Amino acid sequence: MQMKLKLTVVAALAAVAGFASAQDAVVKIGHVAPLSGSQAHYGKDNENGVRMAIEDLNAQNVVIGGKKVKFEIVAEDDAADPKQGTAAAQKLCDSKVAGVVGHLNSGTTIPASKVYNDCGIPHVTGAATNPNLTKPGYKTTYRIIANDNALGAGLAFYAADTLKLKKVAIIDDRTAYGQGVAEVFKKTALAKGMTVVDEQFTTDKATDFMAILTAIKAKAPDAIFYGGMDPQGGPMLRQMEQLGMSNVKYFGGDGICTAELAKLTAGAKTIGNVVCAEGGASLAKMPGGEAWKKRYDAKYPNQFQVYSPYTYDATFVLVDAMKRAGSWDPKVYTAKLPETNFKGVTTTIAFEPNGELKNPAITLYVYKDGKKSPLN
Repeated sequence: MQMKLKLTVVAALAAVAGFASAQDAVVKIGHVAPLSGSQAHYGKDNENGVRMAIEDLNAQNVVIGGKKVKFEIVAEDDAADPKQGTAAAQKLCDSKVAGVVGHLNSGTTIPASKVYNDCGIPHVTGAATNPNLTKPGYKTTYRIIANDNALGAGLAFYAADTLKLKKVAIIDDRTAYGQGVAEVFKKTALAKGMTVVDEQFTTDKATDFMAILTAIKAKAPDAIFYGGMDPQGGPMLRQMEQLGMSNVKYFGGDGICTAELAKLTAGAKTIGNVVCAEGGASLAKMPGGEAWKKRYDAKYPNQFQVYSPYTYDATFVLVDAMKRAGSWDPKVYTAKLPETNFKGVTTTIAFEPNGELKNPAITLYVYKDGKKSPLN
């Protein structure tokens, strides 16, 4: 009888525990990036940052408005395609996610931002850098990384002032990101007295650049600026070596500034001519960068690219606003995002009235022995 009573008590306690956990509110955070195609390595890295943040938040037993909350990720693939980007955004709106981290590319983030605005869900990007993203003034759009105005200008200043280069050729991949960062570099380079000897265009799917590089070689530039991503940057550097353009400097924004770039050049010595820029401090100079990176590498070996510390912080920024509002309802907590003052892994995050990051840093990188190394 006593045994039976014990079992009944245990069963009752288990039922109560089960009931309590069933009462935990589930809050869904959306994430969108390319998880397929040639840019999947960026997308996976971004998603890892969000997953790691959600794991850390769930370990904290977060309480919002008096309720214990369990966070879940809803991950979508936009394949770096604007149409898929808006479809993924609409899907997240229909799924009633509380907020979104994403997207990776400016070309997908800009059209998706209207979808999020129309359905009233805030999104924070830690990767898309085209300044046009914040121009519509949506109250749902936030960026926690420097934009292309800072990246393109920083590279042009370095080319003119430090390296004293005179002649540059420009190539872009015709995407919102590639065109945008190339345009800023060109404008700043011209203002600094440099000459743009040639402008060429490619696509974000191309792999053969021999014709445009041959045309550029005839103009004898000191440097090439490429507005685009590393799946094109790597082969382009390889083909520059094949054409004997081994003394030509190669500039680019955060799109080429990856660990993967060295692999994609397949041992070409031209990797040593690269100078690229990223929004934000180097990992060593981020407030929590190095300790965070150790944890990331233990969870996701050999997957780190560029933006995962930012997508990690972006997730925390959304939840910080929810906590301050006492609600995960976007109608309630979105109003708290402009008041953000969050000490993240990457920096202390606060926003300008248009959703841009206040006081964004940029870091220039070179490749020494195939390894990405900060210059500043």
